[in-house]
Amino acid sequence: MAHAIRMHETGGPEVLRWEEVTVGMPGPGQARVRHEAVGLNFADTYFRAGLYPVPLPNGIGVEAAGIVEAVGEGVANVVVGDRVTYTGFINTLGAYSTERVIPAAPLIKLPAGISCETAAAMTMRGLTSAYLMRRIWPLKSGDTILLHAAAGGVGLIVSQWAKLLGLSVIGTVSSEAKADVARKHGCDHVILYTREDVAKRVRELTNGAGVAVAYDSVGKDTFAGSIDSLRKRGLLVCVGTASGPVPPIDATQLAIKGSVYVTRPALADYIADPAEKTALALELFEHVAAGRIRIEINQRYELQDAAQAHRDLETRKTTGSSIFVV
Repeated sequence: MAHAIRMHETGGPEVLRWEEVTVGMPGPGQARVRHEAVGLNFADTYFRAGLYPVPLPNGIGVEAAGIVEAVGEGVANVVVGDRVTYTGFINTLGAYSTERVIPAAPLIKLPAGISCETAAAMTMRGLTSAYLMRRIWPLKSGDTILLHAAAGGVGLIVSQWAKLLGLSVIGTVSSEAKADVARKHGCDHVILYTREDVAKRVRELTNGAGVAVAYDSVGKDTFAGSIDSLRKRGLLVCVGTASGPVPPIDATQLAIKGSVYVTRPALADYIADPAEKTALALELFEHVAAGRIRIEINQRYELQDAAQAHRDLETRKTTGSSIFVV
């Protein structure tokens, strides 16, 4: 019998329920996928808490990898037996499951060198890293970037990708243990934000100039420091809100701070075009398969232990990527 984690109300991790579910045959444009691994992402907590509202009851999770077991009419991008991965938003919600029917369009075929566990650990994080490195800003070799949550799943991939592009990386972390992880994955300098003034330290490390781009997945607690870390005409990329939403932006302050830019991108807008999604995925897969980017799966959970996984994620006990094994 198939099982899934479902929620009947929003709230804390305790609202996540392990339930038996019936999985039917795929209709037109759909595929049935048997999962081998499921991704755990901070965005999942936003759905659970109600920050991203969806009709209830509902499934949770937007990323997984597995085997195609059946396809519906009109599906041409995958066939039965394909190993696939996927990520998305509302159109892929329900990944915390042993098997499911899903629209076929988000499915990405996996090359032989990428396991389902690796794919579940990196599809959302990897594609996010890909567009941050390759689409957001015309980064040049020698540029310096600031990377918050440098020991997290996205942070570890971005750090390694940045080094491939010849960038200098200043990472922020919460502990010495995470600082060591960040350094091993490409951070040239690490700031413990619990002890140091981030913007002041960034200025010291850049001889007063500031960074070309600041990638901020923390949000409310780090927003002001990120703005103050930018060089003139630098860019703040607000890519997450782990500590809460960023405050309202006063456009005049952007001029005062050095004619800086702020953007709040969403992965969905960078993978909406199939050709662009394929290009980003292929570049990611090539780097991982060649060993240029290492994917660290540092936490593995049983799917029925989703509540504990969310607690660990939200209390920042995790490093690198976390997955559910199915």
